[in-house]
Amino acid sequence: MTDEDYMRLALELARQAEQAGEVPVGAVVVKDGKVVGCGFNAPISRHDPSAHAEMLALRDAGRQLGNYRLVGCELFVTLEPCVMCVGAMFHARIARVVYGARDPKTGAAGSVLNLFTSAPLNHHARIEGGVLSDECGAVLSNFFAARRARQKLQ
Repeated sequence: MTDEDYMRLALELARQAEQAGEVPVGAVVVKDGKVVGCGFNAPISRHDPSAHAEMLALRDAGRQLGNYRLVGCELFVTLEPCVMCVGAMFHARIARVVYGARDPKTGAAGSVLNLFTSAPLNHHARIEGGVLSDECGAVLSNFFAARRARQKLQ
């Protein structure tokens, strides 16, 4: 499978988040070409500020692989990760992170800051952004446009 194929899986998960009333972000963890972890945003429904798509995908992969270290794994996420999620990726030893849309408000992979290039940190992952960025961005833009329209009606 290609990076685009894995991102399409993440987009399917983002749409599940949207159907659940969550901000539509999805993530998958891949090891040796096999999906080993999946997650989509769920902080509202779980009453958990750490229930971002990436965090849930990392937790799922850790359970499936029987280890909190996810050495050799890649993480695909529809939105540029935040500081919390990048920190978890570093602790998990994710080798490569691929994201779709940039996040100009909280992005920690180049938009606001770039933890992946911070020399003092003890782990670094390869980062690639912009995979299916138009599709990933459209899912988010449409979600927030619909939310604003609903608020105007109230």
